[in-house]
Order: sequence, then structure tokens, then C-alpha cells
Amino acid sequence: MGARAVTGTYTAHQDTFCLRIDAQVVREVAALSPPFADFLSRSILTLLEASQRLLRESQASQALADQSLESPLGELMCPRAGERGARHARERGLRLMHQQRVGSIPVVDAGGHIVGILTRYDVLGRITLPQLPLDTPIDQVMSSPVRSLGTEDSALEAALLMSQHGIRHVPVTRGGRLVGIVSERDLFAIQRLSIKQIGTAIRSARALDTLEQAGADIRRFAGILLGQGVQARQLTRLISRLNDALTVRIVESIAADRGMNLHRACWLAAGSEGREEQTISTDQDNGLLFESDEPEKDRPVWLAFAKDVNQALDACGFPLCRGNVMASNPQWCLTTEEWGARFTRWISRGAPEDLLDASIWLDFRPLAGRVELAAGLRPLTNDVVRRTPRFLRQLAANVLGHRVPLDWLGGFDTTRRKGQELLDVKLNGTMIYVDAARLYALANGIEAVNTRSRFEAVARALRVPPHEAEGWVGGFEFLQMLRLRRQIGDAGASGAAGDGGGAGSSRGGSDGSGQSGGASEPDPNLLDVASLNDIDRRILKEALRVARRLQQRMQLDFAR
Repeated sequence: MGARAVTGTYTAHQDTFCLRIDAQVVREVAALSPPFADFLSRSILTLLEASQRLLRESQASQALADQSLESPLGELMCPRAGERGARHARERGLRLMHQQRVGSIPVVDAGGHIVGILTRYDVLGRITLPQLPLDTPIDQVMSSPVRSLGTEDSALEAALLMSQHGIRHVPVTRGGRLVGIVSERDLFAIQRLSIKQIGTAIRSARALDTLEQAGADIRRFAGILLGQGVQARQLTRLISRLNDALTVRIVESIAADRGMNLHRACWLAAGSEGREEQTISTDQDNGLLFESDEPEKDRPVWLAFAKDVNQALDACGFPLCRGNVMASNPQWCLTTEEWGARFTRWISRGAPEDLLDASIWLDFRPLAGRVELAAGLRPLTNDVVRRTPRFLRQLAANVLGHRVPLDWLGGFDTTRRKGQELLDVKLNGTMIYVDAARLYALANGIEAVNTRSRFEAVARALRVPPHEAEGWVGGFEFLQMLRLRRQIGDAGASGAAGDGGGAGSSRGGSDGSGQSGGASEPDPNLLDVASLNDIDRRILKEALRVARRLQQRMQLDFAR
């Protein structure tokens, strides 16, 4: 059906009858029957949905409310009409807030499109304290522009928006027009521990111990959302966003204490944090980009600053990287020019250590400080890759070196240890998908770093059939969900915030591309296949088959 060479051989161990049907006939039937075509393209998605149902049932006791953050805002919002006319006196807006007993008044234009919002915090900070007269036009004190969402967006999207921007009200639109508003109270009445609470605690923290508690809350809240049935993509994105806020607060706080000018530097996230795919057990992969005319003179000051940040992150539950891929390492504390030269060398030379470093840093994302300093690195990288096709072949060879843990009969090829049948769901699972997405993104000049976003962009660029692209995304996200379930379960059982290490490369730690680990610590990415239910075992097997087909595609496209 995929118009590719047959790669699997199946052997019958008992009398078996097979119905042989020409592929063209199947295509014709699929063209005539939408349900049949849907069945062909959605088989793995159907299994994923069944697995999600089982997961929600098994972890229902962990959920704090019946209502899920997956609910659309159209079901949660309070219907609200906006105040028309931004030139109206603020007195009218204040009276409306008082009469309606609400914490905000949205302001709309003649077409019903929102142009601003007046909240109680605006009243205090922009009206009461400055002692403005009551006839001041409302557009002089309202907040604008306004971040809004549509009725089809989920409560989780609103939660992320509130956490990221420190806001308490999100206007809800339909067709661009205001139809309602979701407040912090509306959104987080469905749970006792809220994203906004954690975000507020992070932003207002004045001491490290407060940030340490926030780090623990992030991991605890992830377990609650997993029990509510939140998908892996949204859950890892949520974890990464909150971890971003925690990291930014630490960077800014330590910079202020040391008198460092963050306008001359940019904190870089790499690995899974760069891709916004962090799980619970994750160590640090970060670097620092600084501006200087005398790098060797200024570097020690920035290294001392970075060391303090790395130590603070460690205290908050993000262990120091075993491979020392951290900003406190002089190798990863560089000027813009030095970073550019480093990327160019990795791609042009292509030695084994270069490929390892590139696999970590090609997923970088500017996080704190002056992010514009890193703006030129991505275009530079893509340009050098286009001029060095050998580099893509080397990356492909790296991906093909990962073994998909399926035996020749199609069963799991596991490692037996202490009576368990173990499978490294990261090294021999998710990393194949991550590396494949990175490879095809580089080959097609795609600047996205998130694995799902890369797959979606690659599918459009290569005109991949929808069912095949859905298989890539579905397989990757199911493996991510298995990792999260294992890690959250381990953290809950032990009471620990994380495992302090895990599978990773000798350079990249738990979010690199190889495997390391101490004998005294359990590996959070090793999965006992026998612990899975029948449906999850079927999906795991299918996800690994999709990974193997990805490798076969790379073999044809890059390794010939």
C-alpha cells in the first residue's frame, strides 16, 4: 500500500488460510467507501484512543475533578458582551464591573472585535494609584493588545496562556468576535492545584526554596493531568512551559544578584527542553551565548554566573548533566561568533563527537535574556547543511544505528533482568523518531525544533500520505506517554521529584541520544513489557514498526 519494497517476512506456525487481494482493488474500494478508507488510515489511532480510555480509568483516582483540561473553552466560558467604544469614560467601565460583580470588562469595536480589557489590577495600578479623573477615556487605562483564544481551543491552552503571560482573564472569540471570557477562577475551579498558581509562585519567588517547591509542584501536577487523560504532546509541552518559567526566573534572579546585564547574553535550552518535550525525569542541557569584544576576558564572569544557575536548577529538581552539557562548561559558554563557528565545524567536519554534539544543539531554543542574539544561528545552520550533503548521510547512519527492539518473528526483543522483560523506550523508541524528524527537517530547510511540528512540516514538504504522517506522530506520542506513565509512577511511589539521571548519551545526559546510567539508580526509560495491558502492548508493537519503517525510509533516502 505504501508503494515501497516489502521489508517484513511472516512465517505461519500452524495451518493458515490467507486471502490475497490486489493492492489496486483495495485502493478502489477505499475510494468508494470512506469508512473503509478511514479504517485503513486510523487503525493505530483507534488503538491509541482505546489506550487513553484505559489510562483514564486506571488513574481516575488521581484526578482532582471530573472535568478535564481537554474541555473546549466554549463549554467553560462565561458569556460576555464587551463594552463598545474605547473612548468612553473609565467611570462607566468601573460601574459595569461593580454591577456585574466581575473582575474584568472587555472593550470591543463596532464589529465586536476585542481591542482591550480593563481588569481589577488595571484599576489599582493604572487608575487608583495615579489618581486619574473619572472622565479619563477607558482606552488610556485598559490593557492592549489582548491575548484571546477561540471557543474550540481547550482549557489547557488557556492555562498555558495564563501561565506564560501572567494574566488572569482570557477573552473567548468565535469568528473573531467576542462571545465570552474565561477567568482564572472559572478555569481552575476544576482542580485544586492550578497551572496559574504554579506560574504565579514562580514569578513572585524571592528565595530558592520557593522555586524548589514550584519544581516539585510541576511534577506533581503533571501526574494529576496524566490521570485526567491529557495527551503526551500537551503534557510535555506544559511541563516544558512551566520549566521554562522556572528557568527564566532563576536566570533573572541570579543575574540581578550578581549585577549581570542580561541584555548582553542569552540563555539557551537544548535537547528535550529545546524541543519542548521534557518528561519528568530530565537533567540539564543548556548553554550561554554572550556578547563581548574580549571573550576570554569576559568569559570567566559569565561562567561563574552560569554555575550558580546550574546549581539552582539542580536544587529545583533538574540534575546536573553527567555529560557536562551545561552553560557552566566553557565549551558551551560562547559568543555569537563562537557558536556560529562551532555549528559550522560540527556540520563541515562530521566526526563522531561532532554528530553527538550536533544532535543535542541542533534542537536549541533561546530562553532567557536577549533572545535576538541567537536569531542568526538557525539560518546559518540550514545554509551550511545545504552545502554539506555528507552531513545528512552521517546523521542518517547514526539513526540507523539504533536498534528497533522487534525480533524476526515480530515479537519484542527485550533484555531480561531480575525477572523483568525490559525495553528502553527512549533509546530504542522515541529517539528514533526524534532523530528522524530532525534529519528530514534539516534536509528540507524546516526551522521547527519540536518533533511533532517537524513531522507535520516534513509531511507537507514531501507530500506524505496523511495516514503515514499520522502514524509518525501517533507512534512518537504514544512512546512519550509510556515514558511519562513510568516516570510519574516511579516519582509517586518513591516520593522523589525525579530520578536524577536516566538514559542518555555520555555527553548529553538523560536527553541526549545514547545510554548511560549508574548501577545504583533505576533507569526511568526502561519499561517492563509484561506490565502493559494487551492494548498497550499492541500499540507499542505498532509504534516500533512505524519506527522501523521510518528507518527504512531513511535508508532509501540518505544511505544509498
